[in-house]
Amino acid sequence: MAWPKISVGSSDFAEYRKGDYYYVDKTGLIEELLKTPGIKVTLITRPRRFGKTMNMSMLAEFFDIRKDSRPIFSGLKIADNKELCEAWMNQWPVIHVTFRSVFGSCFKDAYSMIEAVIAELYKQHIYLLENPEMMVYDREIFDRIAGKKASGEEIKNSLLFLTRLLGQYYGKTVILLIDEYDVPLAKASDKGYYEEMLYVIRGILQALKDNSFLHLAVVTGCLRIAKESIFTGTNNFITDTISDNRLDEFFGFTQEEVDRILADTQNTSHSQEIKNWYDGYRFGSIDVYSPWDVMNHINALCLDPQAMPRSYWRNTSDNAIIRSFIDQAENDTIKQFEILLSGDKISQKIEEDLTYDYLHASTENLWSILYLTGYITGTEKEEGRQEWNLWIPNLEIREIFEDTVIKWFHDSARLWERKALFHAVWERDEEKLTEEMTKLLRKTISYHDYKEDFYHAFLARIFAGAGYIVKSNREHGDGRSDVEVQDYDGDRIAIFEVKYSRRLEDLPYDCERAIKQIDVRRYGEEFAEDYSTVICYGIAFYRKRCMVKVKPTSL
Repeated sequence: MAWPKISVGSSDFAEYRKGDYYYVDKTGLIEELLKTPGIKVTLITRPRRFGKTMNMSMLAEFFDIRKDSRPIFSGLKIADNKELCEAWMNQWPVIHVTFRSVFGSCFKDAYSMIEAVIAELYKQHIYLLENPEMMVYDREIFDRIAGKKASGEEIKNSLLFLTRLLGQYYGKTVILLIDEYDVPLAKASDKGYYEEMLYVIRGILQALKDNSFLHLAVVTGCLRIAKESIFTGTNNFITDTISDNRLDEFFGFTQEEVDRILADTQNTSHSQEIKNWYDGYRFGSIDVYSPWDVMNHINALCLDPQAMPRSYWRNTSDNAIIRSFIDQAENDTIKQFEILLSGDKISQKIEEDLTYDYLHASTENLWSILYLTGYITGTEKEEGRQEWNLWIPNLEIREIFEDTVIKWFHDSARLWERKALFHAVWERDEEKLTEEMTKLLRKTISYHDYKEDFYHAFLARIFAGAGYIVKSNREHGDGRSDVEVQDYDGDRIAIFEVKYSRRLEDLPYDCERAIKQIDVRRYGEEFAEDYSTVICYGIAFYRKRCMVKVKPTSL
């Protein structure tokens, strides 16, 4: 049979429809948005990769007065509502702009990208210069913005100015579509120029406030920003977040939609694996799949029926924010991560009105960020309360946690100041060594059963990350010691024998067992002639606790 054409690299609605690519019908969003004519501005917040940009492209295609979109929408749900299509399809001047590609290591670079985005937008409306009634100074401003020679104030006023020009040209109010409005703010927060970028974005978004030329606006983003007062003064403004029900089915794929895709592509036998890997996100009152991942995997299956599911998403947009929290994670945070990774749920406060400059005001905000960016999902415990039951939604996100987040915890632990620990090793200070080892254990994440191999790796990482020569399970004497650590100058060596305790009260006993094993098997004796100092330690671990004992007689 002929497979449906699948596109995984475009978010352009017209390209999908004109190219006859497989499209999951989300045009019901148009009708839903128009049910409330008194609402002038709608802010929709969803994690990245859930179809915001595709839906904004679809809205632009539907409303734009310059186009004839009837062929593109033919056969879709919205076309059945002939009265609505007659009144709204291709009847309105439209401004459609996206800030999803705006980034920069400094404010100057990011601002240049905003100038480029706005200039390109103006070039799309270059026909406005044909208006004989346009004022001379308006033409000059238009030319400066399109030529990337505008002043800062002109850039901040650019959308407000353009709505006026369009309104005057067509004699109609304007529909304004702003996609990923908060991407520049997220990048700025990461790179340290947040206040400067906030000033620019706040200015650009003034087109939403008291604008007589604005008919309606839809704005999308990842976070709902309130404290910066970006949207203060906006008339008839509402927000739809992932906890709201109104638009829940229009961002992400429902179970019914995924079943249809699988049937249409003859892939129904892969239903359970796709559900396990890409389902589980809770938006409003329904569970949804990640559309980006579903379509990527369906495409892979059409090319190779034996293709295995994998993570098609590495959300680098939010990685820097999450990493910054992990670098300052407290013991309770680590414990909560371990609970999530073991497959259980945690209970945490969720704040949806987060702002990038207040993110780090509390370590509790980490859970809100993870929830709002799609790393975890959940439901309210009780109506009206801010505590939520949270969990990892699927195997893809679990893999991201295992491959990325755990590594960040390990990196963070490796950067922990360990001079006191190393000093204790060479000074035979078993009490200080116990104390410092325990501190590091509490910064290390582990969700598997605690076994000796975990502690072997933990012990080796401590020293290898600091430049020591580390060997594990090297045969000498009458057996193999667990970990050997050679000092930088090669004249001292420490030998560790590791034991895993099944109960906390067994730590002293298991430490003595380790010391006895060192004696009986003569670990370290072969090093006596090569090193001026040979120190042998027995170390016992129980979960995030340890005890270290030094062999009484040094060699």
